[in-house]
Amino acid sequence: MNKEFLKIFLKAAALLVILLIIPSNVYAEGFSLPSLNVEMKGSSNPDDVALSLQVLMLLTVLSLAPAILIMTTSFARIVVVLAFLRQAMGTQSMPPNQIVIGLALFLTFFIMAPVFSDINSNALQPYLDKKMTQADALKKAMDPLKMFMIKQTREKDLALFMRIGNHPKPRNVDDLPLTVVIPSFIISELKTGFQIGFLIYVPFLILDMVVASVLMSMGMMMLPPVMISLPFKLMLFVLVDGWYLIVGSLVRSYGG
Repeated sequence: MNKEFLKIFLKAAALLVILLIIPSNVYAEGFSLPSLNVEMKGSSNPDDVALSLQVLMLLTVLSLAPAILIMTTSFARIVVVLAFLRQAMGTQSMPPNQIVIGLALFLTFFIMAPVFSDINSNALQPYLDKKMTQADALKKAMDPLKMFMIKQTREKDLALFMRIGNHPKPRNVDDLPLTVVIPSFIISELKTGFQIGFLIYVPFLILDMVVASVLMSMGMMMLPPVMISLPFKLMLFVLVDGWYLIVGSLVRSYGG
């Protein structure tokens, strides 16, 4: 009796699930599902082909937008410094990654605001008003971004990639290709971020050493020094208004 009841219950439950999954409007009279067709047809109009290629290029650029944002702006240096700060304080995942990335993103927008404004007024708006071709607009948009990267890039890093790529010696800044400027800018940003991170690490490291020495002198070898030094680190960071100093130093490092 129990087995028969179980079979009937399972069949009824399966039927109920099917009825819930299928939308109610499927049962409406005359209902038809929409169809979606993707076609590749020949075209004798060159403008149609050019437009399709432009759309494809735009989708490609949008898919690479996060990498472009990270590698051609101040985002990388800010994230590296904030990561070193959190590691030096020993607060594990506090502040959370979402807050660190969000702060780095908005600081990036703040620092890059003059560059983005220049791109908008000299490239984007003339292109939207059909006063400039797409190629000219792209060149105009890359010029201020390129100048920003070059200002933050060391000559030694530029020379490294010029030598590796067997490029001729440039006569001026305009002769530097983007394939050289972007990787040079990235390694310069990483070096600067590590230098700032080292300076942030020093006072916290000294505090850790002092706490460890005091604990050893008191014979408390089993007590982790990090557990004792963490409150002092937080107190020191709050007393000196650490976020004000860190953010101010990061912004001023770009000449802001």
